[in-house]
Amino acid sequence: MRATRVLVLIVGVLALLIGLLWIGQGMGLIMWPASSFMLAQGEWAVRGALLAVLGLVAIWWSRRR
Repeated sequence: MRATRVLVLIVGVLALLIGLLWIGQGMGLIMWPASSFMLAQGEWAVRGALLAVLGLVAIWWSRRR
């Protein structure tokens, strides 16, 4: 069971970080990479927020006792 919790924690952290990147790109705050189709596209900010929330839920689940 411990290995599952560690795996879920890692996936949750990655989802949170990627979600934050998508939010930044979608809102036009992070303009990297310059050729990305996600830049200043609001739907990617929404998708990033959803992914970040899923990441937080995964982190919470992996840390509960």
